[in-house]
Amino acid sequence: MNSPLADALRPQILEEVVGQPHLLTPGKALYNIIQSEQIPNMIFYGPSGVGKTTVARIIAAQTHKKLYQKNGTSCSTADLKEIMDQTKTLAGMNGILLYLDEIQYLNKKQQQSLLEYLENGSITLIASTTENPYFYVYGAILSRCTVFEFKQVTPQETVKAVRRGFDAMEQRLGCSIRRTPEVELAIAQGCGGDVRKSINTVELCALAAPEEEGVRTVSPELAGQLAQKSANSYDREGDQHYDLLSALQKSIRGSDENAAVFYLARILEAGDLLSPCRRLLVIAAEDIGLAYPQAIPIVKACVDSALQLGLPEARIPLADAAVLLATAPKSNSAYLAMAEASRDVQRGLGRGFPRQLQNVHYDGEDQAVKGQHYLYPHDYPHHWVKQQYLPDDIKDRVYYHFGENKTEQAALRYRIWQQQIQPEPEGKE
Repeated sequence: MNSPLADALRPQILEEVVGQPHLLTPGKALYNIIQSEQIPNMIFYGPSGVGKTTVARIIAAQTHKKLYQKNGTSCSTADLKEIMDQTKTLAGMNGILLYLDEIQYLNKKQQQSLLEYLENGSITLIASTTENPYFYVYGAILSRCTVFEFKQVTPQETVKAVRRGFDAMEQRLGCSIRRTPEVELAIAQGCGGDVRKSINTVELCALAAPEEEGVRTVSPELAGQLAQKSANSYDREGDQHYDLLSALQKSIRGSDENAAVFYLARILEAGDLLSPCRRLLVIAAEDIGLAYPQAIPIVKACVDSALQLGLPEARIPLADAAVLLATAPKSNSAYLAMAEASRDVQRGLGRGFPRQLQNVHYDGEDQAVKGQHYLYPHDYPHHWVKQQYLPDDIKDRVYYHFGENKTEQAALRYRIWQQQIQPEPEGKE
């Protein structure tokens, strides 16, 4: 029985690994470390199918260490203890390399059980994770490991693996496989930088392709059908989710409507409707704000329409919202004002109230100045009168600064116009 093509073609030496030139070309740190055969504890961080497991296997073979491979989703404390017990046997004579895939799924106690063995060097740990290790790996383990980031493989690099896959399938099937360079590139692009998935797609294409006179032909339509949806790797609980939402907001903040629509499309193609709706509402208030206050109700209407329509039609009002926000004037003045006010609240400032603002109409005997002395602004010219509103200890604080856009500058001019006629010092209670 033939093994899966991706496993059969797994590289055996570093030179065969597709992608990761920033790590695996001569002179780069990880390459030099592997060549030295003095392997430290390491964490490989990056998306699926980019070579993390392959490189760990090559390291184990090159250093002649006994390789134990476990996955954090199914590895138990008993499994780890069994491996650690091997350090006292002949199997561990040359050292043990423990490859822990998806280490973020191990609990704190399981991760801490490794510490003693990492300290004395009887176990070399290579852990991998698709999530940011600085958030998901416990500090005690992280401090003993060097983190290397594996990046998504480009389509141009992935094409090399696709071609190797087709060559291997020709040998397996004993026939020629006709395909164009466009088909190879379509598979590489469709699988979104996942080399393993690209090779698996090659295997499917070769098996599904019609055969005539000893030649199988892989059409662009067949390649597109089998590679569909795979480019959009997306985990609603993982880094990819938050990276896409961050890219959407930063593109809108930077007034790039094309990037905004692209990242919105990636999220929606993954079937996530609620997340972009929430983020667009935040952007309308945080990044456009008072420069174009109408954006908030407009985006709310677009979001309501999208939620009522559902996918795929929801893409249309959400695209309207994204383009509107990206091309609108920007202001974060209210956001900054709220942030500064919140800092004062968190520091415990401004606990009391000016007497004239309190909802109290009776003065106790200990009250030095009797009467509330509230000035009713509507009784004064331009409906404005100068009086203290902030508590005494922060009475001169200025949180909000008018933005440089025409809407906020118009509000500033109105404020100045209000203050041109000063009210009489005494007011009505």
